[in-house]
Amino acid sequence: MSSIPKKSLMLFSGRAHPELAEEIAKELDVTITPQQAYDFANGEIFVRFEESVRGSDAFVIQSHTDPINQWIMEQLIMIDALKRASAKRITAVVPFYGYARQDKKHRGREPISARLVADMLKTAGADRIMTIDLHTDQIQGFFDGPVDHLLANKVLAEHLRDTYADHELAVVAPDSGRVRVAEKWADMLGGVPLAFIHKSRDKTKPNEVVANRVVGEVTGRTCILVDDMIDTGGTIAKATEALLADGAKDVVIAATHGVLSGPAVERLSTCGAREVIITNTLPIPDSKRFPSLTVLSIAPIIARAVKEVFEDGSVTNLFDGNA
Repeated sequence: MSSIPKKSLMLFSGRAHPELAEEIAKELDVTITPQQAYDFANGEIFVRFEESVRGSDAFVIQSHTDPINQWIMEQLIMIDALKRASAKRITAVVPFYGYARQDKKHRGREPISARLVADMLKTAGADRIMTIDLHTDQIQGFFDGPVDHLLANKVLAEHLRDTYADHELAVVAPDSGRVRVAEKWADMLGGVPLAFIHKSRDKTKPNEVVANRVVGEVTGRTCILVDDMIDTGGTIAKATEALLADGAKDVVIAATHGVLSGPAVERLSTCGAREVIITNTLPIPDSKRFPSLTVLSIAPIIARAVKEVFEDGSVTNLFDGNA
């Protein structure tokens, strides 16, 4: 008995960000596999796929947005269902990786929750993780299997080049820990000057910056303030104010993940930034949008990476060998 090997790509979407999943499906010219998904009265999640998944190359798309624990659990349940239904390979597509900021212990008796999330995905049955702009690169090593770490800076930098081509630019890191990332940005934008914000932070008080000081020459320049995520907006807003006080002509904020918790919208819309650019790795409802906010689609990059993984191609080549 013999058979010709056949591969089938199947996309699955959780309920956290279906709009992004539909964009990815459109880019790939496939459809999202239909499923039943609902919550019981006590909060338990139920998922059942309505088509056979046996032997498929399954991609489970779920962005860990608020309420983050519910959507992580739903993705785990979806992966478990696929494993038990004999999917051949399961890739967890996580545009925004939950708990990524908890990647190390700052003090005793603290968890490393980013590792815990990786362990849970592996235990559920994920063979591979695909994600975008992790808070720190070391998280790739938390998962015992391939991790496709995609980069959003090409999408963001292309918008910046098109919009601010005639401006004198400087790239600014919001803290010393992001300087290496900012250096890559500076190169992508044509070797523009680099600066960073020296800040002090009380580790016992999350989302609270104590002081800011600009290190580098920013006077008269349009400063591109880059980061991986904007949560409550405190760090970015204070950095913007510090840059403008130090003589910057304009400040443009560019970040991959728009978490936009609590007072973020108010802070970003009143901090003096000319434009705030994010991607749609997380859903951005109308209530979180404001005139200076620009949301770029990350779907084409994810779709191309999914296609490369399915065809056993190179994801790294999508990013000029830098991913």
